[in-house]
Formats: sequence, structure tokens, C-alpha cells
Amino acid sequence: MNEKEQEKSEPTGEVDYTERRSRRSRRSRRSRTPRRTQGQALQEALGISSEDLKGVEGKLSIIKFLDYFSEEPLDFAFKERTTDQYVKKITDRIEQFDLGREEDKLLKKGFEDKKILEVVTKIKGKTEELAISKGINRSVDKRMRRLNLMITGPLLGVALLFFILPYFGIAIDTFIMLPLICVFCMVPQFVRNSVVKKWFQFKEDTRSELYTQNRDDILVLKSYVAEVLASIRYDLIELKVPLELIKFSLFNRDYDGLNVINQKQIKGLTEYYVSFAYPEGMEPFPIPESLQQQYNQPIFPERKRPEKSEKNFVVLTELKGKDGVISNFVPTLKDNLADNINQMLSESTFSEADRKFSEIIPNYSTDSLIYCLCGEVVEILTVNVCRWKDKFNFYLFEGAQCECGDKIYAISLMDENDEVPEQLQEIF
Repeated sequence: MNEKEQEKSEPTGEVDYTERRSRRSRRSRRSRTPRRTQGQALQEALGISSEDLKGVEGKLSIIKFLDYFSEEPLDFAFKERTTDQYVKKITDRIEQFDLGREEDKLLKKGFEDKKILEVVTKIKGKTEELAISKGINRSVDKRMRRLNLMITGPLLGVALLFFILPYFGIAIDTFIMLPLICVFCMVPQFVRNSVVKKWFQFKEDTRSELYTQNRDDILVLKSYVAEVLASIRYDLIELKVPLELIKFSLFNRDYDGLNVINQKQIKGLTEYYVSFAYPEGMEPFPIPESLQQQYNQPIFPERKRPEKSEKNFVVLTELKGKDGVISNFVPTLKDNLADNINQMLSESTFSEADRKFSEIIPNYSTDSLIYCLCGEVVEILTVNVCRWKDKFNFYLFEGAQCECGDKIYAISLMDENDEVPEQLQEIF
């Protein structure tokens, strides 16, 4: 045995402990029961084949795209690649209907008779024409990238000049560089915020005009979505699947045969979480005991307070609002008071707000916005009414985790005339 082999075989030291721990971890993973997906749980409990389940999932993917496209066509304007990807996916799903039952073949015929692909193209074309007439000729993502290049290029040129000049004997004062660095940091973010704010404003301003121009075509898409929904419900009843177990989201609640479970605001729209309703007079299928936990699991898990001490707190200052409805504010980052805010939250009780976020801040995404540290607009997930020591009420807005990895919490008064306790005046 050579030296290297002897070193590997020595049973002492940190390496040996690490190897033993690694072996135990591998054994633990092998002995652990694999986590089942929702589909696998349904297959095992109800005896459904994977092919039947894939058929239902395929139809759901079709309606989700067509439903969202009919509600928000501007999100697909000037995005040929994204639109083509979605169209290819639903086209592939439709082609598979030829291999299915007679009902599925009828869905394919309806897709062709209603000329769904042509309708999508037509709506997209009219949407882009309207956007161009309003001075917008590219997607918001492309506009932001272009503006960032236009701003960052000259700034980099100026910065490079400041670094080169000292080599030619021209001294540059350090105090001149500091404002330049601030400009580097702030201008791109300011531009990004401005573009996003104007885009949301544009979407709100043109929503009714877009619908008027595309009304007939949008109704064609919605009628086909209704057909596919009816087909999915028929499939589930044939398979004896408890309809309450199949939960999904749509942006329109007016389709027949659905129960609305919950809803939330997202990007200026209302997203509805729904399940299928049983036909009138039909008794519900019993839910197997093994699936009871899935049925009872809430769509939005209850959130009492941040589980760990957070630091990204925004306070809505200079607030204008009455009776719990906020009309205007200035978002102010107060991460320097994070300890004080966390202490205040730990001394407070939480309850879910009676009003929806869109009712509390009705002009959010138009006049007043909350931004992440990276400049992205914060999407508010939940609103809690907090009561501090049974003396003082305030709002806690919880934002979704941003793509940059940060998560923002915003707090505010509920009324501009609320009297803030002396201990909390520094915060508010």
C-alpha cells in the first residue's frame, strides 16, 4: 500500500468524520420516502392512469394561456418569441386530441372552426397598432434595456475620462468622483422606475379601449376556454375525481361551472383561484382520507408575522388617506430602524385585512408605487392589520420575493389623522 492509500485508509481526523457523516446522509436519503407529487397522489388514491392525468393537465395549460391573453394582451405586445412559444405549446396539445376520445376530437374541430390561432394573431396585431399610435413601439423590457444602455454608456465614458486624465497630469478632485458614483447608482434605477410606472399607467388607460376594439375576438377566445373547461369537468367526472381537489387560477371568473375559492391582486389584475362545481343535482364524490390534507390545505397559507428579523422595511410617509383607504404616500426605506420595527411587530397582534389590497390603495400601479431595492415594483401578496399593545392599529403589507432575492415589507398608518404613540413616532 503506497502513502496515498495509507492516508485514505487512516481512520482518524476530520476527513474520517466527514466521510462517516456523508455515508450516514446517503443512507438517510435512501431510506427516506420519496415525496409524491399531487398527480401521483391522485393516481394512487383514485386509480387514475398517468395518461388520463396528462390529458387534464394539457387542457388546463391551454385555457390558462388563452384566458390570460384575452385579459392582458398588452403583456404579449412586441414579444414575438414569447407568444410563439405559448402558441407552439397549445398547438402541440391540440394535435394530441386526434389520438383521444371523440370529445377531444370535437375540441380540436372547435379550435380550427373558431380559428383560434388567427384570433390570437389578430388581437396581438391590433394591440400593437394601438400601442404604436400611443407612442410605444417595443416591449417594456426592450425599452428598459435600451434606456439603460443610452444612460450607462455616457456615464461610463465620463468615468473612464476621470480615470485617464490623471495619467496626463490633470488632477481630479476626489469630491468630484463621489457625486459621479451616486449618479451611476441612482440614474439607471430612476429610469427603470419611471418606465415601469408609465407602463402600468398606459395599461390602465388603454384597458377599456383595447377591449372595445377586440371585443368580438376576445369573446371567441373566452367561448373556446369555456368549451375546454366543460370538457375537463366532464373528464374528471368520468374518472370519478372529487372536483374540489382540482384547484387552478384564472383571470376571469365568469365561466360556467366554477367555484371561486380565493383571489388576489397581481400586476393590476385580479387572479381568481377556482375549482370545478358539480352539475346541479349531482352528489359530490367522496374524498379519500389520504387526500383530505390536500383538500383542507389553504390556497394562501396563514401568515402571522415574519418568522425572522427582517431589515427591508418601507414606511409609507406623507400619507394621505381616510378610513383605511390610502390615496397617496411617499415610500421611505427605513432599514436603519429595522430593529425598532421588528420590536413593534413582535408586540403586535395580526389579523387579515377585511379589504382587498386594490381597495386599500386603489391607485397602486398608477400614481403611487412601492419599489424593491433593485428598482422593481413590489407585488403585494398579503395585507395585515396590526394592533400594537391594544392601543394603535397600522397596516403591514407583505411583498412577494423579488427576482433579486430581496423581500420588502411596508407599514403605514390607516388614516392620516391617526395619533401615533410617542414610542412609535420615530418609525411613522
